[in-house]
Amino acid sequence: MTTLQPAAVLWDMDGTIVDTEPYWIASETRLVEEFGGTWRQSDALGLVGQGLWHSARVLQNRGVTLSEDEIIQTLTSRVLALIDIEVPWRPGAKELLFELRQASVKTALVTMSIKRMADHVANAIDFTAFDAVVAGDTVTHSKPHPEPYLLGARLLGVNAQDCVAIEDSEPGLASAVAAGTTAIGVPAHTTILEGPGYTLWPTLHERTIGDLAAVHFAAQSKRAV
Repeated sequence: MTTLQPAAVLWDMDGTIVDTEPYWIASETRLVEEFGGTWRQSDALGLVGQGLWHSARVLQNRGVTLSEDEIIQTLTSRVLALIDIEVPWRPGAKELLFELRQASVKTALVTMSIKRMADHVANAIDFTAFDAVVAGDTVTHSKPHPEPYLLGARLLGVNAQDCVAIEDSEPGLASAVAAGTTAIGVPAHTTILEGPGYTLWPTLHERTIGDLAAVHFAAQSKRAV
């Protein structure tokens, strides 16, 4: 099988490397209820993959009378407290990251969580996993806008079209596709429908650089037609 190794691999974090969505849902539910509101599972799932400032405005509309920044900092602190109890790694994520690092493939973390959380999760990995970190508070436009992935590629000194991006949500995939990457969706808590511009995998378990390269080669071949 012919393959083409990507110049870099760009990783989403929440739901892709760590299964933190239940932590976010619990923290959102607690915050809304503290202000007398009700927060359903369907409400929370609607925020998966969205930027935190967008999510904060949604929570304000549900009665949380804090500023956007106060909401973000409160939620982040509560999620970090849960991570400190247990880091919920997603199957195969650390193993694939380690294989990439061993092969000297560049990597970037591209998350809409704020940087203090991104750094906290990155530091929980027992090897240096990323060459660069893009966080929600380091971009002007959050996912599904292409800026986060374009910035991730630029920080690594490569073209986004030469990168593979791994995501778990529709907004994240939309961002990765719009940036021109070879996008792979690995759903966690939301359903991702088949769509143009990306490949779906049920899990990262036992996936290898060879699998990434095969998907990248196929995507590049389609673009060349």
